[in-house]
Amino acid sequence: MIKLILIDDHTLVRTGMRHMLEEVSDIHVLGEASTGEEGIRLARRLQPDVIILDFRLPDLTGLEVTQKLIQSNADFKILIVSAAMNDLFPFRLLEAGARGYLTKDTQKEELVDAVKLIHSGQRIINPKIASRLALAKIDYKTDSAFGLLSEQEMEVMKMLIRSVSIKDIGEHLNISTKTVHSYRSRIFKKLNVKSDIGLALLAIRHGLITLDNITTE
Repeated sequence: MIKLILIDDHTLVRTGMRHMLEEVSDIHVLGEASTGEEGIRLARRLQPDVIILDFRLPDLTGLEVTQKLIQSNADFKILIVSAAMNDLFPFRLLEAGARGYLTKDTQKEELVDAVKLIHSGQRIINPKIASRLALAKIDYKTDSAFGLLSEQEMEVMKMLIRSVSIKDIGEHLNISTKTVHSYRSRIFKKLNVKSDIGLALLAIRHGLITLDNITTE
């Protein structure tokens, strides 16, 4: 059973999403919040598997809520569902630790799939947003950045952008999780990115992967 909470200031939106999600037998909505602060308190108290969060709230931005939630529990799986399409919003939210970003015109099946994918440890971005992010002018160190990586770092990088867990990467390469974390930190530093999402977007920009690797239809 996937337990989740909804944080959105529009009652009709929350009611609609709750109705859609609770029609699925293995999803249960634990609670709802209409403000960022209320949502943070609810998440800390209930410890849900997935948090569905709007970007625009009356007291805090979605970015502030995401940052506060991740600071309190780095394992929180946050799915942004918002009408905001500004290129900077999705990128900053994903960099802050959100696992996915969908727009409010998303269909029921897409929302349910996104919740299940994020719960399983994967990431999801609306294809239109992913395309815009991949084409955005991001301040990376160099156009040949991946040439800075060693062969082992490249192997770790390829698995990170496929959302392979740290534990599974270690087992596959026969190295400790501590060593994987060290490789990950070095990769981020060399490529001037701050998250696995940022890494994936850079890889798309250089043609190393396609949008299909990090998005779902």
